[in-house]
Amino acid sequence: MTPLLALRDFNGVAKRNLLRSVRTPQMILYLVQPVMMLILFRYMFGGAIKVSGTTYVNFVVPAIFLLAGLIGAMTSAIGIADDLKSGMIDRFRSMPMSRSAFLAGRSLTDLIKSIITLAVLVGLGVAVGFRFHAGVGPVLLGLLLVLAFGYAFSWVMAAIGLSSKDPESAQNAATGPVFLLLFASNAIVPAETLPGWLQGFARNQPLGVTTSAVRALFEGHDAANYVWPSLGWSVGITAVFFAISLALYQKATAH
Repeated sequence: MTPLLALRDFNGVAKRNLLRSVRTPQMILYLVQPVMMLILFRYMFGGAIKVSGTTYVNFVVPAIFLLAGLIGAMTSAIGIADDLKSGMIDRFRSMPMSRSAFLAGRSLTDLIKSIITLAVLVGLGVAVGFRFHAGVGPVLLGLLLVLAFGYAFSWVMAAIGLSSKDPESAQNAATGPVFLLLFASNAIVPAETLPGWLQGFARNQPLGVTTSAVRALFEGHDAANYVWPSLGWSVGITAVFFAISLALYQKATAH
């Protein structure tokens, strides 16, 4: 199959997934949740949690950007598991299309949804008091780190979806990693307020270090010590879980 035809197949699968996201209430809920969480943390906890050197809104909004990527990626696990259960993947397999189109189209869908969600959250964040304190370059790099993080975890969720028997199991399995990364991190509260034995993990796990990188970039601070580990996590997670997802997909379509 020529690259042009393969690209056509990728776009076709991505379009189908985007339309399905719009028409499925469960999928739309995962796009609304980050907006609800931003408002919740801004107005319910903003006056109770103190951070040094900045306001709580500037502290928490970059973390919400990243959390949106995790929540959006969960729809991949649910959607893929549903396609497996309904036999849609077998239908794709029987069609004259690129074998990689299903996974590639899914990842493209996740990236497009991440861009749309991030644009909405940036606008909402500014409306509730969030401000950038850096030039265009660092801000754009921070936003790209957010997208890279979400894209990496879309492959984690793809692997979960391919290894699940149904959408409910996929949702339950996907929730665990999201909760672990969120609450054992510096995303919502400063790392120094956590137990000492947890602080190192909170600062250096993927969400923690990427949150630190994005905050530093948005605030105009030196971010090199955070940016490179963040990129390393995103690239490494993408590479590992792309390989795992591909192996699981080949196994699922081997019969």
